[in-house]
Amino acid sequence: MHGYANPARFLRLARLLTAPLLVGGLVIAGLSLAWGLFGAPAEALQGDSVRILFIHVPAAWLGMGGWSAIAVASLTELVWRHPLAGIAARAVALPGAVFAALCLVTGSLWGRPAWGTWWVWDGRLTSMLVLLFLYLAYIALADAATRDGQGQSRIPAIFGLVGAVNIPIIHFSVLWWNSLHQPPSIAMGKSEMAAPFLLGLLAATVGFSLIFGGVVLARMRAILADQQAEARLRRRAMEAVDA
Repeated sequence: MHGYANPARFLRLARLLTAPLLVGGLVIAGLSLAWGLFGAPAEALQGDSVRILFIHVPAAWLGMGGWSAIAVASLTELVWRHPLAGIAARAVALPGAVFAALCLVTGSLWGRPAWGTWWVWDGRLTSMLVLLFLYLAYIALADAATRDGQGQSRIPAIFGLVGAVNIPIIHFSVLWWNSLHQPPSIAMGKSEMAAPFLLGLLAATVGFSLIFGGVVLARMRAILADQQAEARLRRRAMEAVDA
């Protein structure tokens, strides 16, 4: 793990992977969404409104997966003091928040024809909304630490770990409480989805995951570039004072 702690080594790998991840993700996601719109059949009960699942479900998974990545990076930062862990967590936060928001918006659009309402305060929807607020709070904490010159502050990392408590709540909410939201259609080793929906959904998830990975790498590169530029400016300022 510490083999990539060197920023120069990490940047070489990130430059190689960023464009292929983004391009591959856009192609796969685009094809899967085209299939969802024009190829997949209408569902027997929900009709054409079910097609939104090709965006909604990957967005939900990546919203939760993003915070799981923040929690892992935060643990790595706190325990092993990996120099890139905090940067990785900061890089994940914004795309994770975007996917969490996209999940809520598409879920609302899907809920209107399915439930007859845009929103209900049930366990799944409420805990997903809490996740979005957690993302926004983490972004604010990380930005504040950076502005104060405390880029390695432990507070965002601790918050990232504590916020992970919400992930199992989101996952099990439809099982723990009475909910309008349907139970999981995909479980370990089995699926209740018909093949045209399942295969398209898996492809969409792969595509959006590749985009997510490419965006995270691009953001990590940008954060490192900002830190290196700031370090150079500080060195020049100190040299000017000494002169």
